[in-house]
Amino acid sequence: MNLHLAEIAAQVAADAHAVVILDQAGWHGAKALRVPHNISLLPLPPYSPELNPVENLWQFLKHNFLNSRVFASYEAIVEACCAAWTRLRAIPGQIQSITTRDWVRAVNI
Repeated sequence: MNLHLAEIAAQVAADAHAVVILDQAGWHGAKALRVPHNISLLPLPPYSPELNPVENLWQFLKHNFLNSRVFASYEAIVEACCAAWTRLRAIPGQIQSITTRDWVRAVNI
């Protein structure tokens, strides 16, 4: 997680600040976590998958590309996941459709 945050921080423009939205996974709040100065962490409330659009992406990937399979190795899992992601990306508008929330559009800011 520290390496991931460091990479995000390195990509943030010098005059910008990033907000990283996190679920309640244990490593997202580990005591050894080092948060760069140009990043703020925004943890989602526990048990709120409706607020985390990536949950819907995982469900779509599992249901459409990865279900009912047995993998021979870790490498086979990574290969299958990469292939599933590539197939998902090839479907025009699919990621936006899966991750968009109608109730968000209704909010006037």
